[in-house]
Amino acid sequence: MDLEVSPALTIPSSELGWRFSRSSGPGGQHVNTTDSRAELSWNVAGSAALSDVQRLRLLTRLDARLTAGVITVTASEQRSQLRNREIALAKLAGLVAAALAPDAPGRRATRPTRGSKRRHLAAKQQRSATKQQRKRPTAE
Repeated sequence: MDLEVSPALTIPSSELGWRFSRSSGPGGQHVNTTDSRAELSWNVAGSAALSDVQRLRLLTRLDARLTAGVITVTASEQRSQLRNREIALAKLAGLVAAALAPDAPGRRATRPTRGSKRRHLAAKQQRSATKQQRKRPTAE
């Protein structure tokens, strides 16, 4: 089953690698006998499904998560291996979609308004007066 990340990108199932192992967590004796933890790997650097622009963007944005150009996600939340496989696929699709998303527009610097400056100074004077009233009165 191919993984559709976006209308522009579908990762073929032949490029996805699965590993299964024993999961920790809830399940009692069931956990000790079944390989329900799913580990999904995808070679970003060697993928034929990506254009050069997409590959470069993924390699730079997912740099901290990549090991030799391969991204790996794990899922062990559920007792069922099938459900964990679905969760791992969704995690990978979300990561790739977020990494391929365009940058948000930069913040446009603005100056504080005259009214906000006035309110800021008034609040500072009020705090100063409150602290002045806490002082011990001087014996004159």
